[in-house]
Amino acid sequence: MKKYNFFRFGYMILFVLLVNGCSDYLDVVPEGTSTMETTFSNRTNAEKFFYTCYWYLPNFANGMNYPGIFGGDDIWWDIDAGPFRATNAWGCLIAQGQQNVTGPSQNYWDGTNGGSNLWIAIRDCNIFLENIDQVLDMPDWEKSRWKAEVKFLKAFYHFFLMQLYGPIPIMDRNIPVNATPEEVRVYREPVDDVIEYIVKTLDEACVDLPLQTQEMSSEAGRATQAIATALKAKVLIWAASPLFNGSFGPYQDFKDKRGVQLISNDNSASAIQARWERAATAVKNAIDTAELAGHSLYEFIPSFEISAVSDTTALKYTIRGAVSERLTINREIIWGSNHGNGQLQNWCTPIFYSSYGGTSELSGTMKMAETFYTRNGIPIDEDPFWDYEGRYETIVNVDEDIVDDDGVPVPGIASWHKFYLGEGETTAKLHYYREPRFYANLGCDRGIYELYSIPETAPIVIKNRSGETHGYRYLDCHLSTGYFIKKMVSLRIPTTTSAPQPVRFSIPIIRLADLYLLYAEALNEIKEKPDPEVYRWIDIVRQRAGLDGVERSWAFSNNPAKPTTKEGMREIIKRERLIELAFEGQRSYDLRRWCDAEKYFNEPVRGWDYQGGKLEEYYQTRVYFNNRRFTYKDYLWPLRANTITVNSNLVQNPGW
Repeated sequence: MKKYNFFRFGYMILFVLLVNGCSDYLDVVPEGTSTMETTFSNRTNAEKFFYTCYWYLPNFANGMNYPGIFGGDDIWWDIDAGPFRATNAWGCLIAQGQQNVTGPSQNYWDGTNGGSNLWIAIRDCNIFLENIDQVLDMPDWEKSRWKAEVKFLKAFYHFFLMQLYGPIPIMDRNIPVNATPEEVRVYREPVDDVIEYIVKTLDEACVDLPLQTQEMSSEAGRATQAIATALKAKVLIWAASPLFNGSFGPYQDFKDKRGVQLISNDNSASAIQARWERAATAVKNAIDTAELAGHSLYEFIPSFEISAVSDTTALKYTIRGAVSERLTINREIIWGSNHGNGQLQNWCTPIFYSSYGGTSELSGTMKMAETFYTRNGIPIDEDPFWDYEGRYETIVNVDEDIVDDDGVPVPGIASWHKFYLGEGETTAKLHYYREPRFYANLGCDRGIYELYSIPETAPIVIKNRSGETHGYRYLDCHLSTGYFIKKMVSLRIPTTTSAPQPVRFSIPIIRLADLYLLYAEALNEIKEKPDPEVYRWIDIVRQRAGLDGVERSWAFSNNPAKPTTKEGMREIIKRERLIELAFEGQRSYDLRRWCDAEKYFNEPVRGWDYQGGKLEEYYQTRVYFNNRRFTYKDYLWPLRANTITVNSNLVQNPGW
């Protein structure tokens, strides 16, 4: 009988075996299947191994493990709370600039410190592909689909590693049992070669993948043509972006010991143009495929279980529902995570309960509060009709008698903010006259917190000063910056229970608005200057958010020519992504691929004074962290020093 030979696990496992003689990785074999013949003897056992290949997907709802949540600058945490001050709070350590080479946080190369070993995932994908044809009691069409899904997963695992580490080995086949020690010591391959391999693998997978999920209740999260083409688009966007397109200076001479250039240093205009053209084609194909599969931007529609509400509240429902509504209703999500996100929701939820442990511990930074547009759809420092210099001052939300130049009454402050801010309450000017996404994404002091179960006529008004209903209670339970992250809390949660009861939803990995903005970005890069086609794709997203198009909005700014230039439009598109996809785990990846992270991540983390009980005490801006030193080396994760010692053919990333 053929044994489940652990030497086939791939070079990383071989390294561990050579050094430590460890065989713990045998535990991933489905229970009760100790041999290859048994594992692939029938459909039931093979199915267990098939789902094992999915099991390695990163937990997109766990900030300690997934790099997109805590590793950036949009989300901060109650630094006094136990989970976030622990030595294993790996995402928090990265956000504080404590990444290192001796024990890297979120180490997806070796599977330590919050990361899982994705080389094992790739190994299992290869084992499955090599053996699934042995199964006799399943039809060929099903084998083809399963193989296509596993090819997709193998491509994704390579892509995920590439996003973190740049050049990586390509493991299309497991290393043979009789491999020599030198054959085991593989090299990192150039990023462009890795990209070509990923694209080729995704193209192969697409042939046998279904266009869309056949049965949502049992197949949600499984690969489809829509998901695979969307992932291909993202891969080629990364290939075209500054981090990997040859224009990032620190990588100009990044070579291995063979003298092979690991990241392109061809920064010619023609080469970069060709990359963006290829990316644009891939993104458009992904959009067409997704729409053919029935995906569309989410829009809230009243139903028998949810009453009709004002247009303002419905728009907030739409904006939040695009992320947190269940997949059977929300067809905007092309690929959603199947991981439970109850803990993440609780950390973002205000203190609505008598038992409030674990709530009110994650917050949006003041930087993010300032990132959202004004109600005119432009940045707060570009809107001449908005009091940027006085944004930290406070005013009362009450109507005043206002008339325009023709003597026509104009809605006062309270009338305009009826469904945004508590009437008669005092709050910062920063919270007035902002775009709908500001109010849908963030919960601020004296802001209205909308939920399906709360009627508009008796809204929850957040009172977040020290000692108040939703404010500071004690050292281990407080909102650090003053901004609740509404976006990551289901609109369906109850507030009448004694303890939090999160309602599970699928955190988006890729959604349609993401692709629309990527297409606008790619089109802008390949054209001499922006044209209606560039504006069209960003304006679709803005229109859903209740804003005018880019041209009309900026016509009223102090920089009306901004959308007419490639550089100006690039800045607009970037900001649109940072707003539309805020708190979804996308921001840190975008800032890294744009090579903008040094600009953003080194800024101080600011917020209101959560210990202030009085108005004038609370509305003081405070710096909660100012010691991060993100430099060029941090754009890519370091390889663990011991890993390079074991395999002398590997080279470290620049700067580490």
